[in-house]
Amino acid sequence: MRRVVQIGVTALLVGVTLPSLAGAQANGEKGKALFVQNCAACHGTAGKGDGPAAAALNPKPRDLTDKAYMAGVKDEYLMDIVKKGGAAVGKSAMMPPWGAAMKDDQIRDVIAFVRSLAQ
Repeated sequence: MRRVVQIGVTALLVGVTLPSLAGAQANGEKGKALFVQNCAACHGTAGKGDGPAAAALNPKPRDLTDKAYMAGVKDEYLMDIVKKGGAAVGKSAMMPPWGAAMKDDQIRDVIAFVRSLAQ
């Protein structure tokens, strides 16, 4: 009987945990749409930092296709800079915070797309 209860509790916990893990999976396609809508004006549609607004910015937006740079930054850092803005992480205040406009899962989607640009 005790074994049956243990199996039942385990199944319940797995059933509760799996949907939340599936929801945590970032979606680069959704991220691409959000990137084009919110980021491309400065970073450019290909992420090279050459968007139409970039000419007026100093410093210029980060080239997100730079493999060496992107390999050296963690997703947590990218989450902070997108969510809180550049000034919050010691970078340019020209990078605005997007935390009020995008939910965390949307920012994770953008990060997944940005990561694909540097491959």
